[in-house]
Amino acid sequence: MRLFSLLTCLFLPSFAFADGKPSIEKSHFGKTADGDQVDLYTLTNAKGGKVKIITFGGIVTELWVPDRDGKLADVTLGHDSLKGYLDGHPFFGALVGRVANRIAKGKFTLDGKEYTLAVNNGPNSLHGGKKGFDKVVWKAQVTNTPSLALTYTSKDGEEGYPGTLQTTVIYRWSDLNELFVEYTATTDKPTPVNLTQHAYFNLKGHDQGDILDHQIQIFADKITPTDETLIPTGKIEPVKGTPYDFTEPQAIGKKIGDIKGEPGGYDLNYVLRGGKDLKVAARVHEPKSGRVMVMMTTEPGVQFYTGNFLNGKDKGKGGAVYNKNAGFCLEAQHYPDSVNQKEFPSVILKPDETYKQSTVYAFSVK
Repeated sequence: MRLFSLLTCLFLPSFAFADGKPSIEKSHFGKTADGDQVDLYTLTNAKGGKVKIITFGGIVTELWVPDRDGKLADVTLGHDSLKGYLDGHPFFGALVGRVANRIAKGKFTLDGKEYTLAVNNGPNSLHGGKKGFDKVVWKAQVTNTPSLALTYTSKDGEEGYPGTLQTTVIYRWSDLNELFVEYTATTDKPTPVNLTQHAYFNLKGHDQGDILDHQIQIFADKITPTDETLIPTGKIEPVKGTPYDFTEPQAIGKKIGDIKGEPGGYDLNYVLRGGKDLKVAARVHEPKSGRVMVMMTTEPGVQFYTGNFLNGKDKGKGGAVYNKNAGFCLEAQHYPDSVNQKEFPSVILKPDETYKQSTVYAFSVK
């Protein structure tokens, strides 16, 4: 009840759509190279907003919300066909696991045993390895309309991780244009778990250029600085007086040129205020359309990423060309490389525990 009350207070504007009936529709989206059927589910709310999700990677392929004039636009980057995702993509809209973000040198030690993972991002392991949760077919079940439950069993030893992990992710799409992403997982052996949703957003529309004019506020006073390979140094430092300070709203592009390195741009974990309860992590406003997105999460951190590695080679929906900074990500998470950083909140899930996480992307207008 507290969650709905808070969101109601945040989103007072209503949209000029005739009330309809929420619905969920299923269609085929192709087959993988192994012949596995991939399905597409379209969740439509009473106001006409809709989200499209495929069972391959639990990917959010489209997300349609209105601007201040009631005009709908798709505000998430992605592909029109399964082939675009199978050919390799920068995690557009995907569920990421078993461990999101980077693990230094693809190694960690747990209960005295060293585990070796696939190295797929320079010297490090990224987003679950070569075949993480973003590259498997999830089982789907329609729950309360419009809501979709996805399940996946990651076997002991998959991608080098110990334990069989049973994971369920529920997507719920509300009449207030709120996308709820609710995660649970259990294991039969101690194992690291850090799940996230990797949508790239552009509130002008996925094909409308860069996101540098978006105004963002991140509710965090500290970051976990990284080395040149984007592995945290272990320190936690204040953002005040740095280009990473978004404690007050400002354009994403205002200080992005001050970020050193190649290709430059934001790709960093923010240490969120508050505890384990659901809290506001970030607020983004796009002035031209008036669209606003508020992100909330129970997680201790959020990775703010500005599509720095997009280079025009990723041809998106309708032939859109996704150049650098075409979208931004707000990835709810535990801090990167937590499995090797004793001072960071633990990501180890034990057999007598249940991993739980809730994240909300709530859309309105200003």
